[in-house]
Order: sequence, then C-alpha cells, then structure tokens
Amino acid sequence: MTPVPVSDRPSPDLAAREPLPPVRAADHDRRDHIAAAAERAFVRHGFHAATMQQVAEEAGMSAGNLYRYYPSKEALVEGICLLDQRNRGAAFNMLASGGCVLGMLETMLRDNLLCKPREKAMLFLEIAAEAGHNPRIAEMMRTNDAEVIAGLTHLVETAKANGEAVVDLDPHFAAHLVFTFVGGLFRHRALDESFDVESAATMTMALLRALFSGAISSSNPAETT
Repeated sequence: MTPVPVSDRPSPDLAAREPLPPVRAADHDRRDHIAAAAERAFVRHGFHAATMQQVAEEAGMSAGNLYRYYPSKEALVEGICLLDQRNRGAAFNMLASGGCVLGMLETMLRDNLLCKPREKAMLFLEIAAEAGHNPRIAEMMRTNDAEVIAGLTHLVETAKANGEAVVDLDPHFAAHLVFTFVGGLFRHRALDESFDVESAATMTMALLRALFSGAISSSNPAETT
C-alpha cells in the first residue's frame, strides 16, 4: 500500500483532536460540494496518492479554504460518508414508498454499483483497507454498514407488507445476506477488469427473487425450489 504523504497523514491522536468543525446551516451545501469533489479526486488519483491540494483544485478553491472545512483526509472521508448517508437515506425512502420493491432495487443496484466507474469500487477497497489500521475510519464504515443493513431490513419488511415477499421471510437474515453478497460484488467490480455488469445484475436479481419467494431462508439457506 502506498503510504499517505507526510503532509496529509493524521497524527496518532487525530481522532481526539480533529473532529469536523461545527457546521452552520449555510455551510452544508459547501461541505457537500467539497466532499463530492474529494471523492472524484480520490477516484482519479487513489485515496493514498491524492493530496489535499488536488482535492482543493477539484473543488475549485484554495487549499487554505479547504482546510477551514476539512482539516485532513480523514475528515474528508467522514464528509463523503455523511453525504453518502443522506443520499442513501433518500434512495431507501423512495424505494420504501414506491411500487415494486424488486424493480426499484434493481434500478438502485445498477445506478449505485454496477454502472459506476470501476475506480469508485477500487476507492471503496482502499478506504476499507485504511480502516484496518485507522480506528476512526473503521467506526465510520461500521456506522455506514449498520445503516445500509437497517435500510435493507426495512425494504424487506415493505416487500412483505405489499405481498412481494413471503410472510415468514426473516428481514434481518435477508438484509445481511444481500449486504454480504453486494459487498462481494464491490470487490469483484474493483478487481476484475472484465466484470460483466449484465451477468452481475441477473445473478443479484435471481438471489433477491429466491429470497422473496422463500426458496432461501435462515432455516434452509442451502435449499432451492
């Protein structure tokens, strides 16, 4: 793994000393703009290779102004996670209040994973690797993971309520299974240059239909009908 440049590397006690500064309502849009720019810079250059100066240039601002909003790469990861959290929450709410859950899940899968640049999946792996020795980033990822699982659980419950899923399907089992499977797709997307989007979509939807029909359950996960 390429080391973080010294100028960008957080000090050992960063988690205690460098929380994100207090946010005024007027700053939310600015922070979201910078977080989106940081993600683009990280995708283009790699998480470790990208510098704060490159992030500032991507955001169209000076490095000094960038540090007013985000004092480190670690803080930028937090900003990206918060932006992703809001976008994901809106997407889950739309799915839960829409029509066919399976159809909307396929659209969400394509829009947010399969049709994104391969470099974005590679960034996901880089940040996950960083979490292995950075407790603050690890905590951010655990929080994000828990929110994704909670959103998936709610969607399964919605599918059960509208008759798309069998009544005895365990929402928590289904949510964890889908979460684990999609996590594998992220890794596959990042590492396989010949990744087949259509094959992955077909496979994922087959898994979801099997789950919703009761062919896969916590009591007989290996059985199919």
